[in-house]
Amino acid sequence: MELLDNHINYVEFKAKNLEKVKQFYTRCFNWTFKDYGPDYTAFSESGLHGGFEKTENEVVNGVLIVLYHRDLNLIKDLIVASGGSISKDIFSFPGGRRFHFIDPSQNELAVWSDK
Repeated sequence: MELLDNHINYVEFKAKNLEKVKQFYTRCFNWTFKDYGPDYTAFSESGLHGGFEKTENEVVNGVLIVLYHRDLNLIKDLIVASGGSISKDIFSFPGGRRFHFIDPSQNELAVWSDK
């Protein structure tokens, strides 16, 4: 799969019980899962790659849309210059780096890169 700048690339949900959510989506939709430690599991076979992050907090709107961009610093600066704000600065994770931002309507999204 070719990674394209500015495209939605990943969707991330919150879950209080990863085992329960994996069983549900496997049984109902035949999704497959790969665990990345005790607090994260990624899914495939859904039409769009994504994952579930374990949380102890109440899940209100538990979805995070993740965009791709090869140059995190460039797109981060553009987001801030265009009226967005950074809610979680650039950090590393298995497979790449990412940051979270808040758009002018207070939606939180993320941008990741494998570069």
